[in-house]
Amino acid sequence: MTTDPLDLLQLRLGHRFGDPALLRRALTHRSARRQHNERLEFLGDALLGFLVAEVLTQRFGQATEGELTRSRARLVSGEALASLATELRLGEFLELGAGERKSGGQRRASILADAFEALICAVYLDAGLDTCRALVLRLFAEPLERLQPGEALKDPKTRLQEWLQSRALERPKYQLRSEREHGGVWQFEVECQVAALPESVSGCGGTRRAAEQAAAAVALERLQGHA
Repeated sequence: MTTDPLDLLQLRLGHRFGDPALLRRALTHRSARRQHNERLEFLGDALLGFLVAEVLTQRFGQATEGELTRSRARLVSGEALASLATELRLGEFLELGAGERKSGGQRRASILADAFEALICAVYLDAGLDTCRALVLRLFAEPLERLQPGEALKDPKTRLQEWLQSRALERPKYQLRSEREHGGVWQFEVECQVAALPESVSGCGGTRRAAEQAAAAVALERLQGHA
């Protein structure tokens, strides 16, 4: 008896598709065939935005609209979704064109994030909103848990800039120091210069923005430690 390789993914998801074709399409990149996952990705993006916004408003009753918006953006960013896709080992199941697979597309953050959105849409179309909501809550359980009540929901760059502005200090300056690619995975290093610190600090990430955020977090930690 032959076992469908997608059985393992469905086990990880905790959802068995009534229409397996939806799952296969969600995992099909446009480089592989004409019937690919971009339309599912489009709707999945909207579904994730709605469902994450819903849970944030329920959990953070005192948060402002701006704080909720920034928190949602962080949770559903391309990098965050690619990380969740990696936890599901989604790259193992993607159908890619020969050239895309040869160049490491199964590990590329943008492709993984898009497939994750398409997968969420596929569950919604297969089983409805309640099942989709339950899956999103389970997959996002750890990232949501890290957003404790009272925690600043603003990203590190915003918090650093506001900390400096409140003390009439110069804005930070960010400079890309290096960008490297290995097996389709990129690594960026960014330097953050703050006049109030004796020396610059740096941060790394899978995107330039993520590296800037990491550098800003280090700078803010050092500034608050000296305050």
